[in-house]
Amino acid sequence: MLYYFGFGSNMSRLSLRAKGVEPKASTRAVLRGWRLRFNVQHFFRHEGGVGNIEHTGNPHDCVLGVLHHCTDEALPLLDQAEAYGHGYDRIEVVVQPGDRCAEDSPGITAITYVGMPEFIDDRCLPSQRYLNIILQGGREAGLDANYLQTLASQPLHPVEDYPPFTPPPGDYPVFDRDSLAAQPLCTALYGAVFDMSAARPLHTFMKGFLGGRDMTLFHLRRLDSSALEENIDDIRHGRLNQAQKKYLNAYLNEYAREYRYVGCYNYDND
Repeated sequence: MLYYFGFGSNMSRLSLRAKGVEPKASTRAVLRGWRLRFNVQHFFRHEGGVGNIEHTGNPHDCVLGVLHHCTDEALPLLDQAEAYGHGYDRIEVVVQPGDRCAEDSPGITAITYVGMPEFIDDRCLPSQRYLNIILQGGREAGLDANYLQTLASQPLHPVEDYPPFTPPPGDYPVFDRDSLAAQPLCTALYGAVFDMSAARPLHTFMKGFLGGRDMTLFHLRRLDSSALEENIDDIRHGRLNQAQKKYLNAYLNEYAREYRYVGCYNYDND
C-alpha cells in the first residue's frame, strides 16, 4: 500500500478513475512549506499549464490537496499519468491530514509529483477545463472554501478558436485497430491517424503513450463534463454533443500541429 498526495486534477477521484486508479480511501490533507503553481507546460500547447508544487520552506505557505491510500498496483498507473521521468519527477513529502490541522500535528509520508526543469515555464496558465476538474475535486474533498475561491480566481490560458479540422488533400490509407497497433509511431484521434516520428523532443514520452492506439475515448474522459460513461459506440455512431466535438476538434488541430496526418481510422472493428 502507498499514500499519494494529489494537489491538481488528481484531487478528483473521478479523474483518477479515468487513469485506472481506484483509491481505497481518500481524505483532505495539507502540505506545508510549499506553494501551488501551474507552470508545467502541457504536452499540447492549447492546454496551457498544469499543476506543480514548489518548495519554499516558509511554514505559512501551504498546498491543500487530497491524500489517497492506494494499492501498490496504482504506482505504475500514476507514473504513466504524470509522465514520470519526462514531465514530472516523483518525490516523497510529509503531509498532514485535514486542511486546518495544527502545524505540529502528526504527518504522513506520501508520494507526489513535481515538474521537471525542461517542462517548467512560468508564463503558463491553466485551462478552464483543467481548473474546473481541480475545483470539482477540491469541493468533493471538502477543502477550505477560501483556498478554492483563490483557485477559482486564477488567471486562465486564453481560449483559441479553432477552425473545423480538415485532412490534407490526397489519397491516404484506412487504418483499423489491428493495423494501427502495428504502427507504434502512429496514433489516431476521432477518425484521423497521425505519424509522430518527427515530433519535437518534448513529445518523446507521447510516442510511447499514444502510439499504436486510438485516443478518442482517452480525451473524451478528460473533459470536465465527463462522467466516464463515453464508449466506442458513441464515437462510431456520432453520439457526441457539441462540447465533446469542440474539444476533439481542438485536439485534432493540435495533433496536426505536432504530428503528420497519414490516414483515416475505421472504428468498425473496435
